[in-house]
Amino acid sequence: MSSVKKSGTFKLGDRLVKRLGYGAMQLAGKGAFGPPHDRAEAVAVLREAVESGVNHIDTSDFYGPHVTNEIIREALHPYRDDLVIVTKVGAKRGPDASWNPAFTKDELTQAVHDNLRNLGLDVIEVVNLRAMFSVHGPAEGSIEEPLTVLADLKHQGLIRHIGLSNVTSSQVEEGRRITEIVCVQNMYNLANRRDDSMIDRLAVEGTAYVPFFPLGGFSPLQSSTLSDVAARLGATPMQVALAWLLKRAPNILLIPGTSSRVHLRENLAAAEVDLPAGAMAELDGMVPA
Repeated sequence: MSSVKKSGTFKLGDRLVKRLGYGAMQLAGKGAFGPPHDRAEAVAVLREAVESGVNHIDTSDFYGPHVTNEIIREALHPYRDDLVIVTKVGAKRGPDASWNPAFTKDELTQAVHDNLRNLGLDVIEVVNLRAMFSVHGPAEGSIEEPLTVLADLKHQGLIRHIGLSNVTSSQVEEGRRITEIVCVQNMYNLANRRDDSMIDRLAVEGTAYVPFFPLGGFSPLQSSTLSDVAARLGATPMQVALAWLLKRAPNILLIPGTSSRVHLRENLAAAEVDLPAGAMAELDGMVPA
């Protein structure tokens, strides 16, 4: 059995995916802006991920912009039947690499068409609406207008399913009054657990939760507790951090990203790390309840 298979599966929309997937953000240049340092390696990373059993890839056309989707198409098109590609809209990049809201009907419609074109798809399996009321984290604000635009594009057959990203619990509930929400994608990891109650609620409801920056993102996780547990288990701290997420709740789908095949193999091997109850308790205690 491959490492990825050991992560288990969970339903994303109407597709069953491995719980250990891949996030394409790091395939673009620094800060997810511009071209990669090594495009050939980026292509090789994607191909090895899929060959290793990954069937859930997370991306966006505002990575680059356009860069990661073009690399995904180059590396993997025509796509395997079991491959689920998830993208997100709601933001755009400025010439200074800034992240800016793109919530109007025209901007959202264009973003969906850009994703379709650059990925080489006729329909996108899941499109996440990224709320941009704050660049740095979820903030309250109505998502009714932009989400209605995506619901209409879903009705037109360009999108199969809709998810939400960078959102609060109240925005999830607002979204459900407009259309089915198949996943929530927020920042969450060992050191950032604001969504604990949301994850538990979504698990009961059978809705996927996809933590972005599962390893800390641009500021990698650092903790003596994490390092100590990893040393005892013969694993790396990042493998333990991913293993903790897999054990945290059955509806968590992981999308760790990397532009290196060496790091990809390390990430995928996290599915083989067995965290005993004592280690889980230590890691749970890193952040006060």
